[in-house]
Amino acid sequence: MRNLIVAAIVTLFVANPAFAASCADQAVSKAGKPLAGAAKAASIKKCEKDAAASATAACEAKALSKDGKPLSGAAKNASVKKCVADAGK
Repeated sequence: MRNLIVAAIVTLFVANPAFAASCADQAVSKAGKPLAGAAKAASIKKCEKDAAASATAACEAKALSKDGKPLSGAAKNASVKKCVADAGK
């Protein structure tokens, strides 16, 4: 049950359009100064990759059948793919 709650919270952050903008806001050095150039691009890329990974993990936790049993195989893949696409909108 706790995993489901955590997955729902993560999904809320990923689905939020303001979260994508926060990756640019998080691109700061250890001293707190904004990054620029290649360092900023790398930081944003890592942030977006981590967000996508957490979205996938949250969607895998929600891949359940109508009976509440975990899906597997092609059904799970289709469910996760649709969930991730919907979270990106």
